[in-house]
Formats: sequence, C-alpha cells, structure tokens
Amino acid sequence: MSPIFRILYLFYRLSSGTRHRMLRRLTGTGFVVSGATVVAAMMGIDPDNTVGYQAFTLLFALLLVGTVFSFYFRLRFSATRLLPRFGTVGQPFSYRVAVRNLTSKNQDGLTLLENLADSRPSFREWKALQIDDEKHVRPFRVSRRRRTNPFQLATVKEAVMPPIPANQEVQAEIQLTPLRRGLLRLNGLSLARTDPFGLFRTFVKMPLPQTVLILPRRYWLPPIALSGAMKYQQGGVALASNVGQSDEFVALREYRRGDPIRHIHWRSWAKTGKPIVKEFEDEFFVRHALVLDTFSERQHSEEFEEAVSVAASFACTVLTQESLLDLLFVGTEAYCFTAGRGLAHADQMLEILASVRPCPDRPFSSLETLVVNHANAVSGCICVLLAWDEERRDFVKKLKALGLPVLVLVVYEKAPAKPLDPGPMRDEPDRLLALEIGRIEEQLAVLI
Repeated sequence: MSPIFRILYLFYRLSSGTRHRMLRRLTGTGFVVSGATVVAAMMGIDPDNTVGYQAFTLLFALLLVGTVFSFYFRLRFSATRLLPRFGTVGQPFSYRVAVRNLTSKNQDGLTLLENLADSRPSFREWKALQIDDEKHVRPFRVSRRRRTNPFQLATVKEAVMPPIPANQEVQAEIQLTPLRRGLLRLNGLSLARTDPFGLFRTFVKMPLPQTVLILPRRYWLPPIALSGAMKYQQGGVALASNVGQSDEFVALREYRRGDPIRHIHWRSWAKTGKPIVKEFEDEFFVRHALVLDTFSERQHSEEFEEAVSVAASFACTVLTQESLLDLLFVGTEAYCFTAGRGLAHADQMLEILASVRPCPDRPFSSLETLVVNHANAVSGCICVLLAWDEERRDFVKKLKALGLPVLVLVVYEKAPAKPLDPGPMRDEPDRLLALEIGRIEEQLAVLI
C-alpha cells in the first residue's frame, strides 16, 4: 500500500499548494472571470451552433492581460511586527505591522498578507493520519461531527494598507485566529497589488521570521470547592509566598488587622509604640495535583486536545486560590511542575500545557507511579483522563485508598449512551464526569 499512499500524498501536496496559491493570487472578480472562461470554452467547442467562443476569446484576453500586468511590481519595502507574547486557541488577536516605503514614489492600493510557515505534514505524518482515520472514523455516518483539519494552524485576515508616502512608514492591523496550540511560526509578510482589471494580485515578499506561542483553549469554570486538608510541606517559605502557621520564626512586621493576639511581640511594641507581630514560616497549606492523561495512540486526537484545554481551565481557576497546584503528566519522561502562592504563575503553567504531546509508547503505569509517589504531599487530586477503562479505574482506586479526595473528568468524542460505571467513585458519583466534545463548557458548569 505504500506506493499508493505516496501517490495520494503527492496529489495532496499538489492540490493543497495549488489551492493556496490560487486563493492568494486570484481576487473574487478573478475567480468569476476564470470560471466564466472555463464555461465559455466548453460552450464554444461547436462554433457553428453557439457563440460561446466569442465570450471565451474576450474573457481569455482579460485573463492574459491581467497576468502580464501582474508581473510588473518590483518595489522595495521593509516591515516590523509588534506581536503579542501569547495567543489562545480560538480567540482572535490583532497586532500592528509597521511598513516602510523604500522607494521615491507614493504607493497606494496595497493589501498586506501574513505568510505562515508551511503546515503541511511530512509523508510519515500524513500516512499515520490516514491510517488513524480508517481505524476510527466510520464512513457513511451522517450525524458524526466533522473532523477539523489538524494541520491548519491559524487563519489570517488581510489588511488594507493606507497610502504610503515616499520613504515613510505607516501602520496596519492584522487579525489572526489560532486554531492549534503550540509554537506558531510566521515566515514573513507580503504586499499585494491587483492588475488594472482587478483579476490577479502580484506580491512583494518581505522575509520576517517570528514566532508566537499559542496557549490551549480555556473553558469557564464556576468557583470550585476542592476538598482536602492542609498538609505539611517541607521547605515552607521556599514553596509559598505566605507565612504564618508553623512554629518556625521568620521575622517581625507591623500588626495587620486579623493577626492573632498571641503573635504580638510585646517588647517591640514597647520600643516602637505601635503593635508589632511575629511572622512564622508557612509549612502547612493546601496543595492539589492536576493529573493529565497523555496516553493516546492518536497523534492528532481531538479528545487529547480537549483534555489539555480542560487541564488548562483548572490550572487557571485553582491558581487564583490560596493553594499550590502540581501538574503531573508523562511525555518523554515523567514531569511534575508546581505553581501557585508566588512560586509560579498561571501563564507559566499554560506555556507548559501548550507544548504537551501525546505519549503513545509508554505504559499508563508510569503515570500511576508518578502520582502515587507524590500523593503524600497533596491534599486532593484532579484527574483529566482519556478513557475510563480497567487500568484507569484501578489508578483512581489507589488514590482513594490513600485517602485523597478525587475529581475525575473523562473526555469523549461522543458521550457514552449509558452512564459511566462509577467503579471506585461509587461513593461520590457526582465527582465522576463524562465530558463530550462540543459540550464541555456546559458540562463543566455543573461542578461545585
């Protein structure tokens, strides 16, 4: 089958490249005239009975003249982008581009286009996706939600440039909508001008490689009361920005409303004439584990992308509370990242999640070992899973046996017809939730 796949891949590369170039090169009028030329050519095959050949001659002449004029655009420009640090999947963002006219003439009637890096996959990636689709996509299923193109990284709106005076600079605004998380590469910019008939566009390309990190999509979550008691954390103040609940003295400071009377340092009050209290190292605080299931055989799985989005949503919500959050997942190795209470911020956690990839070649037990070994330090556990099979039920059972409060979220392309077997969650069925792609935000809203 490999030679057949290679032929199909070459056809895919050729057709996608041709389509991309035509969409950029032809204007709306150009598409209409090109279509009319084809129709006229078909109707003009028999010149004795139709006059379609006359229309074909006129339309073809317009296309030919437009093509010739489109080659006469050899001007010099320079440009600078003012990119934001981050973008978010599905959320349009705008940025400004400064374009300088390096010629001695005024230039107008220009359109600014962004040149994204070629996102088309290699033959190996494309073949793997086709085989995966054959295994998991049912043909002739009309009701199935249409699979999105996993290789399309973003959509960009063209920007109309104001007139650019000679040797001067003007600014334009480009709007970009990211479709996939990760590093988005921008190769450069193009200035386009149409021919006199408005059929074709010709371009001046300006190489300008830059990147912007696209963060995962986030869903709105209600304020969630995550259960779990405060636990001793070795290192205390090195892990938290707060102080106050152990017997390890740290420093003196002025009294703040709400400080316990027993913490007042009476000698310092007598010397300064104002209340002074003792600070203590905070070694007891709430710490939650956010466990992300990365064990998917599918490299371009919508379920996995949504699982990352759910984890990102919890990371942003939990880190607004007075607690620590540990993100645990398995990639090329086992990872544990900690944030909260001054140690790290939500943006840093989202940067990590923007780069997470599926792990098809390691056993689920590697994640289980990571989390169980970390269980003594955490107060509760949020598990974002890709299935609810025997292996994952045993994993949750072990966490429950260790006395950890657990919230389990299982992501499905389509929710099961029957309710999930609660298994180890039978005593708390409301803490086990099946999330269906397309309804995730609605289903997360029921959490309390």
